[in-house]
Amino acid sequence: MDPRITDRLEELRRQLRHHNYRYYVLDDPEISDAQYDRLLRELEDLEARHPELVSPDSPTQRVGAGPLEKFETLAHSVPMLSLENAFSREEVLEFEARIKRFLKNDGEIEYTAEPKMDGLAVELIYEQGRLSRSATRGDGYVGEEVTQNIRTIRAIPLQLWTEEVQPPERLEVRGEVYMRLKDFREHNRQREEAGEPAFANPRNAAAGSIRQLDPRITSRRPLFFFAYGLGLMTGLPFTSQWEVLQGLTAWGLPVNPHLEKITGIAACWDFCREMEERRHSLPYEIDGVVIKVNSLALQEKLGIKSRSPRWALAYKFQPSQENTRILDIEVQVGRTGVLTPVARLEPVAVGGVEVSRATLHNQDEIERKDIRIGDTVVVQRAGDVIPEVVKVVSSLRRGSEKPFKIPDRCPVCRAPVVRSPGEAAHRCTNPNCPAQIKESIRHFASKGALDIDGLGEKLINQLVDKGLIKDYGDLFHLTREDLVPLERLADKSAGNILAALEKSRQTTLSRFLYALGIRFVGEHVAAVLADHFGSLKALADAGEEELLSLKEIGPQVAASLRAFFAQPGNRRVIEKLLQGGLRLQEKKGAGPKKLAGKTLVLTGRLNRFTRDEAKERIQALGGKVAGSVSAKTDFLVAGEEPGSKLDKARELGVPVLSEEEFINIL
Repeated sequence: MDPRITDRLEELRRQLRHHNYRYYVLDDPEISDAQYDRLLRELEDLEARHPELVSPDSPTQRVGAGPLEKFETLAHSVPMLSLENAFSREEVLEFEARIKRFLKNDGEIEYTAEPKMDGLAVELIYEQGRLSRSATRGDGYVGEEVTQNIRTIRAIPLQLWTEEVQPPERLEVRGEVYMRLKDFREHNRQREEAGEPAFANPRNAAAGSIRQLDPRITSRRPLFFFAYGLGLMTGLPFTSQWEVLQGLTAWGLPVNPHLEKITGIAACWDFCREMEERRHSLPYEIDGVVIKVNSLALQEKLGIKSRSPRWALAYKFQPSQENTRILDIEVQVGRTGVLTPVARLEPVAVGGVEVSRATLHNQDEIERKDIRIGDTVVVQRAGDVIPEVVKVVSSLRRGSEKPFKIPDRCPVCRAPVVRSPGEAAHRCTNPNCPAQIKESIRHFASKGALDIDGLGEKLINQLVDKGLIKDYGDLFHLTREDLVPLERLADKSAGNILAALEKSRQTTLSRFLYALGIRFVGEHVAAVLADHFGSLKALADAGEEELLSLKEIGPQVAASLRAFFAQPGNRRVIEKLLQGGLRLQEKKGAGPKKLAGKTLVLTGRLNRFTRDEAKERIQALGGKVAGSVSAKTDFLVAGEEPGSKLDKARELGVPVLSEEEFINIL
């Protein structure tokens, strides 16, 4: 091979990475788009003539995979927690007051503050400096793997820069994928010209683009990215959030240019007000400001609450609000029998989205706000997402408005409706209510459950209304003869549904537990139960005491599980599924495990395992792996060259295991 060719290839790749960095990270391009395109075309031509020299991190390899059938899941090694929200100056100031009370420290605290992007949160995983995998936030614990789509975003480097700070062997970067407003408007114009529906807002456009099964479609969407933090942090030379973000910039990852380092919460509030005033002049949508304690040592000391870190706060801007009129109030029946009142509204645009329905939550909420049919009301999108009625404009009442009461009979099956003591919800008492059955089947077939492609709302309605299925246990007994006569279902469509049902017969225990729709058992709790018990029988036979021995299972969840498996009807439905060919991927020999309920932290370099392998072995024995040492840590596993976690463990009296001791436990 002529060395001049390989030299030119490397030079072109270096130049293209450099110009991506100037454009996306520094916002200071040195060449025109046309010049950039000429460099890229030259590289493409050279690689086409010499395919043996193509590297995975080449700028030409952003679209390299074919369409997927579906997205796989990817667990986050450190949960992507949601942030506590604040909506006023008092709540922002109280954030610092709580921190000082917790730390028993009245000194000045330094923060970072940055705009809260209104996009899609993702995690990027770099190994040896190369982008290897990526996932959406999902439920915070498990997301959808979207690596092939993330690779198409030019703002995200496929290979990190290593000139200033050397990245660790594995780096987990959190950030937001977004679409600029001008690109959003132009993209919608093109869609409308092509006869395609327009996106409601830039956030939906970004999320919809990342969730395309074909990366070629994603590559044509004008997507950008801002990094805002890290997941697992091991062996990094940073002491503050500010240093983390400067390090990300040095590695070639774009960080919001409006990031500020601020001392004192009063100054943070001034920044919040400034950004709220400037929000409409920015080239992208933001819906608030994120404030974080700057010191990583203080972050670790503050730790986390149930679902959010104590050291971070999201100040949410006042949401867009509009006036409209309530035309009627309808009642929806959910899969657990809860009756939810929903206002049917005169359509109105709120924050760029047309709103024609809004939840009223429950009867107590209707009475508290004195909402009546015919009222003029203020509507907002809660958190700029879910439409809700804020208040009634009582001065515009004309006297013809009608009060509303939740009916004492189910609007679907006419069974009695009850309200249990201490609950705000009214419930239909008929477990065979068609509305509950339809909703439970929809849940059973949903993406996080058995993911039965093609089994949508209209088809489920037909199947239930025509008496073809009485519960989700009947799904695996459907035949082509049942399906073909249904509206809009030809022979081919019926075949597709049967193929999807056949595919869903093989599933994991955690997906199946979630699909059953047991009250209080979401995807994460289902995964915890599946990991601990290993088999459906072991869980069904478990007593309340064993359930409560799991750290993440409380009395409410334990009681719900026992009640579900104690009902003969539920066991009959499960038996129908098994007779219909359900095959669960279960763990043999499951039962109590030696690390059940234990929390371990890993530090330093292990010789016998990679970090991921060690984590999998711990989880297989019922343990949980945390990213930082706290008073709740049961063991620290210390490999070679341990970091500050070892000092923290000794300070707190946490038992420290050598790698050999760890292997003995395994």
